[in-house]
Amino acid sequence: MDTNQQISIFTTASLPWMTGTAVNPLFRAAYLAKAGHGRVTLFIPWLSLKEQELVYPSGITFSTPLEQEAYIRQWLEEKTGFSSDFNIRFYPGRFSTDKRSILAVGDNTELVPDEEADIAVLEEPEHLTWYHHGRSWKTKFRRVIGVVHTNYIEYVKREKNGRVQAFFLNYVNNWVTQIYCHKVIRLSAATQDLPRSVICNVHGVGPKFLEVGLKKQEQQKLGGRTFSKGAYYIGKMVWSKGYKELLQLLSEHQRRDHADPLFHEYKVFINPSTTDVVCTTTAEALAMGKIVICADHVSNDFFREFPNCRTYKGSNGFPPIVRAAMESEPLPLSDELRHRLSWEAATERFVKAAELNEQSLGGKVVSSYPSKGFMSISFEMSDIRRFVDDASAFMHNAASGIEPARRAFGAIPKTLYPDEQQCRELGLKPNGTNKSGKQWFKR
Repeated sequence: MDTNQQISIFTTASLPWMTGTAVNPLFRAAYLAKAGHGRVTLFIPWLSLKEQELVYPSGITFSTPLEQEAYIRQWLEEKTGFSSDFNIRFYPGRFSTDKRSILAVGDNTELVPDEEADIAVLEEPEHLTWYHHGRSWKTKFRRVIGVVHTNYIEYVKREKNGRVQAFFLNYVNNWVTQIYCHKVIRLSAATQDLPRSVICNVHGVGPKFLEVGLKKQEQQKLGGRTFSKGAYYIGKMVWSKGYKELLQLLSEHQRRDHADPLFHEYKVFINPSTTDVVCTTTAEALAMGKIVICADHVSNDFFREFPNCRTYKGSNGFPPIVRAAMESEPLPLSDELRHRLSWEAATERFVKAAELNEQSLGGKVVSSYPSKGFMSISFEMSDIRRFVDDASAFMHNAASGIEPARRAFGAIPKTLYPDEQQCRELGLKPNGTNKSGKQWFKR
């Protein structure tokens, strides 16, 4: 691994919003930097005060990016137990109320100087490129890796005219990831099958969960009572008709962290979800030494090798699995399996799946081929694919630069370029005008 390489990680959410795309990329940046895999910078969205109030829990807001960065670093150090050596930078974002997600404003590739544009990691690549207008990610960076967190197709199917929307979204996701990514990592087979993709769970659990599991294992060795309570379920209520009052209460009071001592005494964790890509709480429960009951579903494939993971098929298979779990004790977790749950192991899997060890030549990724003839054919095919990708990127860039077209496909109005307030808050400044007379902003 080249320790001088620059790794720029872009994600679609930030603490204190406790969502997967805020937490997992943060851990990835910390552990990549800790392992010495290069100079790491995490790019996260900055929201205006008004939109922070819509997104962040418990009335937490920030006046400046530096305030939010300090909050993030303190939270991370408390969770990992070490001070992280990576950079945090903000890009202008807007919160989409209908999509319940943050969308980028402007061209994020401009935030990275050309001399630092080495490796880009797009956490949720489809999300980050739907409305991207500007330089192609694959032109700017030597290597672009996408990490798919969300099964957007499944969510869209539940909306009005869901199947039609899902059909269209399936095509768009395939198109933009092929245009902008050299490689895509899918956390599980529960995600959409995308071009140049592999399935690999590149997420881990924080060390505190593993520490709880070790303490429970020591209690078990000494013959003490390991767990004093039965089964529990923990989850996040996002939105559903009829839950207005409950959601209001949850927004006013801080949610419990899964590592809270409240949950330590429970023996069995039940997770019936089939909409997760890879359930973080399932991994956390296994790390804490609990029995986990989950559905026989592709999203749980990673956990099947763990002896304390018990799967059920259908509603009739659920009761006997629960009864058996309540009547038995969890098996000790081996050192090997405990390591597989850690962020250290997740980082090793990420580096391997992303093929970050490939050498570079002239700004392009190269590999060794078994014969001269095969090499010639491969480079010819590579040139054809590059031409197709470049043509597709040109088409996408042209369409994403037209305001009516952007709005028709769901973009937030007037998000082609950052506004004056966003530039002022992020220290961005005008950098000339483009052909349409619009100002282009750059740090």
